[in-house]
Amino acid sequence: MKSLYSTRVAQYLAAALLLLLASSTQAALWPQEERVPGGIALLEIPQRSTAAPHVYFNDRRVYTHQRDGRWYAWVGIPLNQAPGATQALWRTRDGDIALPFVVADKAYPTQRLTVAPRHVDLSAEDLARVQRETPELRGAMDDFHPVRIALPEQVTLPLEGRRSSPFGFRREFNGQARNPHSGLDIAAPTGTPIIAALPGRVVAQADYFFNGKTVVLDHGLGFTSLYCHMSQFTDLQIGDRVEAGQVIGYVGSTGRSTGPHLHWTISLNGARVDPDLFLTEQQR
Repeated sequence: MKSLYSTRVAQYLAAALLLLLASSTQAALWPQEERVPGGIALLEIPQRSTAAPHVYFNDRRVYTHQRDGRWYAWVGIPLNQAPGATQALWRTRDGDIALPFVVADKAYPTQRLTVAPRHVDLSAEDLARVQRETPELRGAMDDFHPVRIALPEQVTLPLEGRRSSPFGFRREFNGQARNPHSGLDIAAPTGTPIIAALPGRVVAQADYFFNGKTVVLDHGLGFTSLYCHMSQFTDLQIGDRVEAGQVIGYVGSTGRSTGPHLHWTISLNGARVDPDLFLTEQQR
């Protein structure tokens, strides 16, 4: 009798544990899929082992996440990706296996801005500075660190304010075409606190020519976020761990900027993707 009771209790606890695990897996952060330039393709990987699969897109390793016992690749699609059929590659002991998908076209609007001439027609000195800074900043944003950081159920909006410039706009500065807008701009008064959207480690903190005072956070496995045009930093140092909701700086207008705001960028496998894909409907 005691043995039967113990067995039933054990079965109940095991079932409860499975339900809890399934619920927590379902509740984990999960971006929306949009297979367009600047979007994300969510690709299931037919691997059932607990070890994280190795997936590559455009020769860059991709963030992978397990959900309901299945592995998925969060493939960041660059803004300059040509529409059409493409593929990620799942690397196995027996060779690479194609994970095909199709990228649809997306027409982003054009935005025309006026800024200080020195931030469009660069002097020799400023150009040399940009050439020094670019590898450092791209390295911080695009490097793949094989560290998995536990993510919360949802992203924390880094700042409440007016959306002054959406992601993906084709941009002209002083009448000259430049790279598309690779982040989301949120306007707010100078000095407004900016908080980390996700937990991570500080991998860059400096004053750059175009981005102004900037912080880059690494969330592991090629998933990073950037916060720029700050007026000032907090007392963080390179390598410090930050938690979601922690203040990392304050709104400003440093660098190439038309007014006080936060420029917030999210990157996956070196591709700048639309932050809205990580936000809830209420946050947008």
